[in-house]
Amino acid sequence: MIAVQESFRKEVSSLKEYLLLVTVGAKNYQNAAIDLLRFLVNEQNNPGVYVTLNKPYEVMQRNLANNGIDTRLVIFIDATSRAEQLKKVDNCLYIGSPEKLSDISVAMDQAIKALPTSEKFLIFDSLNTLIIFNKPATVARFIHFLAGKIREWKVKGIIITLEKETEQSLLDELTQFADSRVDLGGA
Repeated sequence: MIAVQESFRKEVSSLKEYLLLVTVGAKNYQNAAIDLLRFLVNEQNNPGVYVTLNKPYEVMQRNLANNGIDTRLVIFIDATSRAEQLKKVDNCLYIGSPEKLSDISVAMDQAIKALPTSEKFLIFDSLNTLIIFNKPATVARFIHFLAGKIREWKVKGIIITLEKETEQSLLDELTQFADSRVDLGGA
């Protein structure tokens, strides 16, 4: 298991709000997401929102619980599961597809505003899946919009992407929106 790197911890532990673009290799992807959540939920005791475009809520919830992360502090936005086939749960908003960018943004706004504390986070996982379902220019506009919302909400924002699977031009453009780009490594 990867631990969130010390440089990452030092960079963000004293910040109340930020927007980070986190790049990770495919092999370390799942562990990096878990470590980021462990840091934000367990170490910093922040509630937050986790937008999952890759794995269904049930899988994410089980993985996090198995790794000692208190999922009661996380509202999930699930854009992979078919909403009409699922039973309603308190801490998950089902979107149905990563193509539904408007629905994702409305759900993020509702979820962030539902959290009762001033310190909270939003993890967007992952940029690569958006690119599969949407045109790169549309993704760039959406992430620019998301960056503005994260600043408006005054939250800790993390956008995760697979480094080798994301076009360099898009990575460069997105790096401009972020406060920092953090490489959590891996192949």
